Amino acid sequence: METKHYDLVVVGSGPAGEKGAAQAAYFGKRVALVEAQEFLGGAAAGTTVPSKTLRETALALSGLRARQLYGVDLSLKGQATVQDFLRHERSVKEHERSRVEHNLSRHDIDRYDGLASFIDGRNLRVVSSGEVVARLAGDIILLATGSSPRHPDIFPEHHNIYDSDTILNLDRMPESMIIVGAGVIGCEYACLFSTLGVKVSLIHPSVTMMPFLDGEISQTLQKCMKQIGVELLFGEQVSSCQADESGVSVFMESDARVQADILMLATGRTSNTGLLNLDAAGIVTGSYGRLEVDENYQVVHPETRKCVAGVYAAGDVIGAPALASTSMEQARYAMVKAFDLYPYKENVAPILPVGIYTIPECSGAGMTEEQCKEEGLDYVVGKAYYNENARGMIIGDQEGFLKLIFEFNDSVQTPMKLLGVHVIGEIASELLHTGLGALIAGAGSNHFIDICFNYPTLGELYKYATYAAMGERARRLS
Repeated sequence: METKHYDLVVVGSGPAGEKGAAQAAYFGKRVALVEAQEFLGGAAAGTTVPSKTLRETALALSGLRARQLYGVDLSLKGQATVQDFLRHERSVKEHERSRVEHNLSRHDIDRYDGLASFIDGRNLRVVSSGEVVARLAGDIILLATGSSPRHPDIFPEHHNIYDSDTILNLDRMPESMIIVGAGVIGCEYACLFSTLGVKVSLIHPSVTMMPFLDGEISQTLQKCMKQIGVELLFGEQVSSCQADESGVSVFMESDARVQADILMLATGRTSNTGLLNLDAAGIVTGSYGRLEVDENYQVVHPETRKCVAGVYAAGDVIGAPALASTSMEQARYAMVKAFDLYPYKENVAPILPVGIYTIPECSGAGMTEEQCKEEGLDYVVGKAYYNENARGMIIGDQEGFLKLIFEFNDSVQTPMKLLGVHVIGEIASELLHTGLGALIAGAGSNHFIDICFNYPTLGELYKYATYAAMGERARRLS
């Protein structure tokens, strides 16, 4: 079989693979992309976008967004079937997969369906249905194979036990469910199902959840999750699990026991590298199959730190932060470095945002209060609340707030430098971008004071949070 040569061979069509391939193709490189799954788009199209769609469906069916419209009951969840619940999710998922296919096509990227594995450091074979269907050679190879949910051994294989990949295959709406793991995925699904009236028990070994969040945001989220009915079982370590036709039982080391119709595991992820035949390319993985990379996203040996010539990796396959947004940026930058495409993109975004689609949403960028304390920075905090903002009152969000962290200085004539932006509440992940831009620009407190925000908007929160921080500085100086 003839080997086809390309400037770039990409393995995986998720956010990193798609954007890395398109970036190189945009600059005239001949690109091939290999996808082992039936559909394009990876976990982003298969689970990330659908789960966010389900969140919107849950908010609509529960009537939660209409909580302040007294006398008007918009709740439909009691009448909704699983098919009603999933109908929009399936539509959005199909559209996103079609979008990826169209993007690859318009960039003239050759697509190969099958499982790619290394023959040597520059050559790969593609196998489909047990047969080699192509041999590809690439000057540059980008590995963007993503990750898969991890199943600890204490949990049996059973049709009542799900993970983030399989939970969308529900054929019935359970009355109760257990979720193990209070990371981003666990918390998002706990909020989603609880909003739809499912009794949710969330088990987590630590007493805090998502420690990368600002502590005040994390505590407020826990409060809100309890308000929508999530049972938080924190500081509990699972010792065993039993599953049968009647449901699932989870036993804790504390001797506590929890029962439910189904269980969902949100216990971490393992990189999809096991079938790539990495040894043939001289590639060694780190923990949980992760690929180690340098500052340019070129694969390196985890111990010697020597680069593997011509091989790059981006996205979930290299581990945290494992977000679609960061995966895209990593892959684009990797291709700029690999093909010397300067000055198109000279760095990855210096400050990366975090968006968590719980109910309510959480989002943050820059330094948290905890980080400021660890680094010994003198700072002031300003907060503005949704329920004191005209748009926030229209929305009916009673718990949301914007929190700005500024570096303290003792001159009222000198703006204070913005250090961190943190939001919890409706459209938090959108609202954050105003502050993210200011952070990247190195803006000070005068930035938000000088802006005229539309009224009524949540954007106004930035002005009033800044006023609050300036007031705090004045009190400290008085």
